[in-house]
Amino acid sequence: MKPSTVIATALRRASVLARHGTSCGDARPAKSRGGWCAQHTLHVIALVCGLAVANAGGGETLRVDLRKRVAPAATPERFQVVCERQQWNPAETAIIICDMWNRHWCQGATDRVVELAPVVNRVVSIARDRGVFIIHAPSGTVGRYKDHPARLVAVNAPKAAGLPEGITSWRRWKDATEEKVGYPIDHSDGGCDCRPQCKQGSPWTGQIDVIEIKDSDAISDSGAEVWNLLEARRIKNVILMGVHANMCVLGRPFGLRNLANAGKNVVLMRDLTDTMYNSRQKPQVNHFTGTDLIVEHTEKYVCPSIVSTIFTGQSPFEFKEDKRPFVVFFSAENEYGAAETLPPFAQELQLGHGLRCEIVQGATDTKSKDLHYISGLEILTQADLVVVYARRRGFPAEQMKYLRDFLDRGGALIGLRTASHAFDSRGNAPKEGHDEWPKFDPEVLGGNYRGHYGAGPKTTATPAAGPAGHPVLQGVELPLLSNASLYRTAPLTAGATALLVGTIPDQAPEPVAWTHRYKDARVFYTSLGHRDDFANPQFRKLLVNAVLWAMDKN
Repeated sequence: MKPSTVIATALRRASVLARHGTSCGDARPAKSRGGWCAQHTLHVIALVCGLAVANAGGGETLRVDLRKRVAPAATPERFQVVCERQQWNPAETAIIICDMWNRHWCQGATDRVVELAPVVNRVVSIARDRGVFIIHAPSGTVGRYKDHPARLVAVNAPKAAGLPEGITSWRRWKDATEEKVGYPIDHSDGGCDCRPQCKQGSPWTGQIDVIEIKDSDAISDSGAEVWNLLEARRIKNVILMGVHANMCVLGRPFGLRNLANAGKNVVLMRDLTDTMYNSRQKPQVNHFTGTDLIVEHTEKYVCPSIVSTIFTGQSPFEFKEDKRPFVVFFSAENEYGAAETLPPFAQELQLGHGLRCEIVQGATDTKSKDLHYISGLEILTQADLVVVYARRRGFPAEQMKYLRDFLDRGGALIGLRTASHAFDSRGNAPKEGHDEWPKFDPEVLGGNYRGHYGAGPKTTATPAAGPAGHPVLQGVELPLLSNASLYRTAPLTAGATALLVGTIPDQAPEPVAWTHRYKDARVFYTSLGHRDDFANPQFRKLLVNAVLWAMDKN
């Protein structure tokens, strides 16, 4: 039975009870007094609706792609992006909407909530229809809803057998590790990004009206009540969305830290959140970069994150004022540690060059059942540049279409090392529903990959004849020495321009970096990209130059 049908049935039952029951404070039948106490009716509706929805079967399974950051034992300071595919039962899933108030003391925060709210409402509406339980948590204002059926759903929820430690309190840090590293941003001034800063206060009176509250939902800002609701419905999976990620979303009694500590499979919906961060405070980055840093912090120390695409099927939400050039890293290889080396390079672009960066990560274990699976490439509809570091994969056709469409519209591309054979699985990928691109190297990159020389000799990269003044080479101290085995790449495709050539003893030079055009797209490729190369500031300078050149920013 669909949840909407369950609710309608519950309301009919409540109506019958209203006609034949007794009124509040009076044992006589309601019909003998000519009416039914409105408050009693609401209590009955709330109880019946809540129990009915709790027992209703969910819709079809939710396919959820979780992103987290894991520190390898060998290199604990270098977090890897790890994506995990899970299947969730909607009936065992809840969404908590945190502090989406009708007004904030900071005007900038208020404006962003106004922009965010319609998207939150759309996502919640879709989720509700699929059987997900919705909890509205406009902290400090629930008194406004004291007679709302959704408030009574929370008040009248059966008491859980036991409450987890700390569930009734704010939690500043999840554990000693998180407390030691602290936040990556300084919000000690309250986080208002306006000029001049707004006067602090508590002007909110309720949740913003754009987000619809159904009678079958719940309203609560109490950690104990929220826990009762989750336990009564046997909810395992909890999605937090709302504001602000660095304050309420993480720290409230019903927030990410407490629910993670209590053992719930809790995640942050990273595109439907914001931060209280003043960009004039450390690390003095764009406001939206501050949000990205908090998302990364959450993924490292608290819980994974997801995006609204799982419900909408559309690209993640982005604020209209977020005008940062956008770089997407398409990472899926298992030889050179791209999952480990790309995140710090992405952060260098964020902090040092004001770029927006996202990492779409594929499996790194060649034995993984998801080796030829990836999700999240719909974000390329928003991107200015994609950096491809993949090897021998054949991905789902609906995902590869985003890459093909991106290039067809002139999106810039950088290929790193194994990108020359990124989408040629040599027949190992499933044929049904998967898309390979064996000619990606000559067609897009302008290369001619023919294998590589044996490992051992260091590759020495020096300027190719002619393009010494090219923007990609500006400020790069040459030669570059690399532990990467030298790729056989000559001759390049007509139209490609070699920038660097690599040599090893007793072999002819091979191009190791060049530019190309694919339709209207600027393309840069280098066969360098060994994990050791990323420790070389001159190699990173080369890549930064390439990123800016590809987007026509230098």
